[in-house]
Amino acid sequence: MNSLNSRLTIAPWINGFTYDRRQIKTGIVHLGLGAFHRAHQALYTCETMSAGDERDWGICAANIRSNVQLVETLNQQDNLYSVTEWDAGGQHSVSVCGALTQSLFSRKDPQPLLEQMVQPETRIVSLSITEKGYYLDPANGKLLKDEPDILHDVQYPEHPVTAMGFIIESLKRRREANIPPFTVLSCDNIPENGQRSRLAVTQLAQQVDAELAEWIDQHVAFPSSMVDRIVPAVTEKDLSTMADQNGFLDSAAVATESFRQWIIEDHFPLGRPDWDLIDGAEFVEDVRPYEQMKLRMLNGSHSFLAYLGYLAGYQTIGETIQQPDFRLAAKRLLCQEAMVTLDMPEEVDLESYAEQLLERFSNPCLKHKTQQVASDGSQKIPQRWLNSVQWHLDHNASYDCLALGIAGWIRYISGKDISGEPIEVSDPLSEHFQQLYQQNADSPEKYLSSILELETVFGQNLSKHSELQNKVSRAYQTLNEIGAEAAVGILAKGGSL
Repeated sequence: MNSLNSRLTIAPWINGFTYDRRQIKTGIVHLGLGAFHRAHQALYTCETMSAGDERDWGICAANIRSNVQLVETLNQQDNLYSVTEWDAGGQHSVSVCGALTQSLFSRKDPQPLLEQMVQPETRIVSLSITEKGYYLDPANGKLLKDEPDILHDVQYPEHPVTAMGFIIESLKRRREANIPPFTVLSCDNIPENGQRSRLAVTQLAQQVDAELAEWIDQHVAFPSSMVDRIVPAVTEKDLSTMADQNGFLDSAAVATESFRQWIIEDHFPLGRPDWDLIDGAEFVEDVRPYEQMKLRMLNGSHSFLAYLGYLAGYQTIGETIQQPDFRLAAKRLLCQEAMVTLDMPEEVDLESYAEQLLERFSNPCLKHKTQQVASDGSQKIPQRWLNSVQWHLDHNASYDCLALGIAGWIRYISGKDISGEPIEVSDPLSEHFQQLYQQNADSPEKYLSSILELETVFGQNLSKHSELQNKVSRAYQTLNEIGAEAAVGILAKGGSL
């Protein structure tokens, strides 16, 4: 099989960048070199450089904690990789992204990454580190000071192991060298991600150097952004299939849907790429309405399908949504329980957005694993479900789908499915969840209460809300008695649990 570097002679039909990569300067450092970044921000940046004259926005991307294999693969491929985009009709297109100038793994040796972050040409440091990478308590936004990595970065700030530690140490060095601070741009799927980045960085900096923390808070920009693209994990089988289709082997390939969107708060004191030259990217003053729309509608229904689909025996979101009852229940959640909680600009058509989401979920080519979407639920469901639940409680409105979703999540995190088979749960609190399940193995009611009373997930208000506890308890009992498929079927027919 030929290599990616000879792509243009092997497959001239593949879309390639139009710029000379030798002219690119590194203007962005990205922390969190995963599939989403490569299919979203990096691709936008590549296409922006192809569409315009600027060559100052190459990306040095780094993994801090894991996946050294990806970094090694990209270095072997001159930091080139392919992006395969599938539409719902099964048609696909392939492009090669040339935006990455360097790929680093910084767990053992942080200095090359720190040196690049300190360079004056680095004007943006962007993040896709997932919710848990910010080390903030979901209930109150306070830094988790007792986490081992946080304790390490306080004691050894010049050898950081967290994204915030790298940001703080590099900003300290820039300040000492009289270099203006870069902009910190979060690309994570969390509400007000700019504010969360600021909280994480300044709270950790306060533990290291109070004066530096104040300087960061006053001088560093933390714009928010809303990112939207479904990017499933790529398996070895997927890589083999894409190699056969494309005519070259790319071990760093990503596959994604054709849809993409990026809404960005326009606050970049040192400049930024003209990402809005590319369809789907838009600069705005206030990202928050779009964040809420995506979290409550797309991510909320995605998680509903993931937990209940997994418990019903379906391996992918596409397989789950093909079941008529799951599709109807997801539509009910979208239109009756999520959409009504939103206050959007007039030009946004939420009904069309809901229909578009159902079509995107139905894309047969993505094969997005229910278990992948179900990961890290303790970090996700407050934004995806609980804000909507609070709205319904405040307005005395029905939220049966959300209640069943919460019940499905609680069953999932026990580590045992409804038939008693083991579940491999990926969550920062998974050990605690399974301890609670084992301690209350003879009393489902006590196990349920022990989860619903967790302030770290449900906050002070909802963790003590008797109506929520009663509603989820009924849904949990129904789920255990008749199974996920039948419980979803009740909702699909307009019933209540």
